[in-house]
Amino acid sequence: MSASQFRKHNIAVIIPAYRVEREVAMVLRGLPDYLRYIIVVDDASPDSTSALVAGMAKKDKRITLIRHSQNQGVGGAMVTGFKKALELNADVIIKIDGDGQMDPAYIPALITPLLGNQAGYVKGNRFRDFTSLKQMPIIRRVGNLGLSFLTKAATGYWNIFDPTNGFFAIDRETLEQLPLDLIDRRYYFETSMLSNLYLLNAIVLDVSIPARYGTEISSLSIQRVLFEFPYKLTRTLLRRIILKYFLLDFSMTSIYILTGIPLLLFGLSFGIIKWIQYANLGITAPTGTVILPTLSVILAIQILLSAIEMDVNAAPRSR
Repeated sequence: MSASQFRKHNIAVIIPAYRVEREVAMVLRGLPDYLRYIIVVDDASPDSTSALVAGMAKKDKRITLIRHSQNQGVGGAMVTGFKKALELNADVIIKIDGDGQMDPAYIPALITPLLGNQAGYVKGNRFRDFTSLKQMPIIRRVGNLGLSFLTKAATGYWNIFDPTNGFFAIDRETLEQLPLDLIDRRYYFETSMLSNLYLLNAIVLDVSIPARYGTEISSLSIQRVLFEFPYKLTRTLLRRIILKYFLLDFSMTSIYILTGIPLLLFGLSFGIIKWIQYANLGITAPTGTVILPTLSVILAIQILLSAIEMDVNAAPRSR
């Protein structure tokens, strides 16, 4: 689609802003003119971000500045922006960070599938462009790969390779169905979005969009990822399994889960108990005692692998 075709639609961009006084002006100036609304949510930033945006809003009437009196996190800023975008009757809503890492030149790649009714949510994939991937710090690259795999498993979107990427676009119909009160307000925001989209059976696509890395400093700490994300990912996975396979539906995957998990727990617990028992007695365990937990574990693994395969194939892929 061309810029003239994009102008026919109410396209809004939301910029969550926190400590981006050095980059936000560049980001705003780089936005294409076919965007009808530019919503900047200042998340109680202690620097001059608000003053800079307010000054630019006087020259560009598309800019709407919203200020939080207290910091709510990127998710909180986006929820505020989502509500404003719906109030403005935006057809498509785009998220761009205020630190300049996301290139506005790739906005057409994000919104074209939405306007063509091919998906309800489109997000960037930083790992398809090997040239730009080399610019990503090695620690961030390894961390993102590991976190992406765990996120795919937790959310159910196995077909999305870079699920933690924050450069995305969503259409109005999908956004209106999202329970915004359940969206995580902090750095778990992107994963929280995907987990709730999955329960709506929303079609999610990713497009190749390289990230840009400059002098900006990420405020996502390694400690937070290591100690906070595992708990939230586990909770997301359990919530998805319970809702998807036992409350909203019941399928062969449900039966495999109900069979495989108890069988695995029995095999492991029985095997450990008997191993300790016979080790204390100083005698060799009978053949049957060894075979029973071994077969239980092997059979359980095979059943659970079948459940995982069915779960991978169950990811929403087309409208």
